[in-house]
Parts: sequence; C-alpha cells; structure tokens
Amino acid sequence: MKNLTEKKTIQALVHTAVESYAEGFKARHEAEVDNPEGIINMKVHNVFIEALGKDVQYYAALVRSLDSSLGNMLEGLAINLAKLSFEVKKNVEGPLSVGQTRAIAVLLEKYKRHEKRPSTNDYEILRGENKNKAIIKRHDSDYYLIDKDSGSHYLIELKIGGDLDNKKARSEKEAILEQYAILSNTLPKLEKLKIYFATAYNRFGENKPWRQERVRQFFADDELLIGKDFWNFICQSDKGYEMVLEAYRGSAHLIKNALDSIKKTYLG
Repeated sequence: MKNLTEKKTIQALVHTAVESYAEGFKARHEAEVDNPEGIINMKVHNVFIEALGKDVQYYAALVRSLDSSLGNMLEGLAINLAKLSFEVKKNVEGPLSVGQTRAIAVLLEKYKRHEKRPSTNDYEILRGENKNKAIIKRHDSDYYLIDKDSGSHYLIELKIGGDLDNKKARSEKEAILEQYAILSNTLPKLEKLKIYFATAYNRFGENKPWRQERVRQFFADDELLIGKDFWNFICQSDKGYEMVLEAYRGSAHLIKNALDSIKKTYLG
C-alpha cells in the first residue's frame, strides 16, 4: 500500500473498532443497571472497597470491566490490521510426534531450571525430528499469519500487557512450540517459520527496557514483539504503531463519552 492509502485504511479500521466497542460497552452496561447479576453490580460487593465510598466502589468495578473488554477489542483490531498484509488463520492442526513432544518437554525443563537461555535455534531440531508415532493435534492460535508475498509463516502469542506468571509462560511456550512442530510436519522444509510472544503495549513505558523476566525465561529476545514492534509488524510498516496510536487517540472520545453516559446511569 502507498503511505497515504495505508494510513487512511488503518485510520478507518481503528475508528470502526473503537466506535463499535464504545457503543457495545455503553449499551451492555446501561442495560444491566437494574440487574443484580450485571457486570458492574456483581463487582461492587467487596465490602472493603464499599467502605471507601460509592464513587470508588463504582470506578473500581468499571475499570476492571474496561481493562478486560478493551483488551479484547485490541486483539480483534490487530487481526483486522494483519489481514491487510497476511493471510490470517486462527488454528493449527496436524501431526505431532512423540519425539517432538519429548524434545519440547526437555527444552522447557532446561529453561525452567535456568540451565539454558532461550534461543531461536533451540527448536530447529523439531523440524528434523522423526515423525513416527505421530498423533493429530489441534491448537487454537492467537495469530497464525502467512505472508502473502514471501510465503513466510508466523505464530504469535499475544498477551495485551505481557503479565504472565512462570507456569503460564511455560505453558504458552509449550503450546506455541507444539504449533511450530505441527507446521514443521506439514510445510515444506525450506519455508520460513517463526514464533513470537507479543504485547500490545510496553507495561514499563514505550522505548524503555521490557523487564518481564518470567517471560524472558522461556522466550528469546528475538522472539519478542513488544508494544511498538508488535504494531509495526502487524501493519508491516515502521510507522504502524504511530498510525494506530494516532488513529486511536483521534477516536478515544467515543469511549470517554460512553463512560460518561454509564457513570450518569449508575451514579446519577
């Protein structure tokens, strides 16, 4: 895409995503104002928060709902942006051998014990493993992307803020390595295949070191797409992050308006 066309397309996708999200978020919460089992009403029963006042009680419940649902919106937006440059699939299915499963387990145990630092070279062995005694396995994937021009394949595990404990970091790496192994059994050996762990923003601040050591224990530095790098990759542009953020800020008033309306509904 030409730069101007690319920017306008991204702006349109972001605006549509934000507008739809704001309308849905407002409608859902306002419709539940008299429902004791509504999203906000079910989260206001913390007596220790209640003691701080009705405003604090309301905001504490709303922010938890906002944080979760906003993350879902960003995931969907990233998929739509990716479709501009990639073929996007949401699952991986195929043969996974006993040998590959064993090799993954050994590798993860070395990471866990700090016997080895993660490297993208570690799992090349999965592409050459004996495929005997393979079983058919299916994995849902956050993003399985195929570059329309080069034919390269990418598996991306997205966690909006990147906050994972050790058990989840290990299980996420195990799942994505199994997907890698399955694809290595079904794709031509010379085709490029790469995995990433991604976040929608840098929880330590953009352009600052990303110090999520629990993730780094299982993912190599060149397997990370943090904040700006993720959006640039998804948009296939070194200006992708800037264009997405600019467009989001230009439409953020729609979410603010929805929040003001919800506040009036609940607090008067």
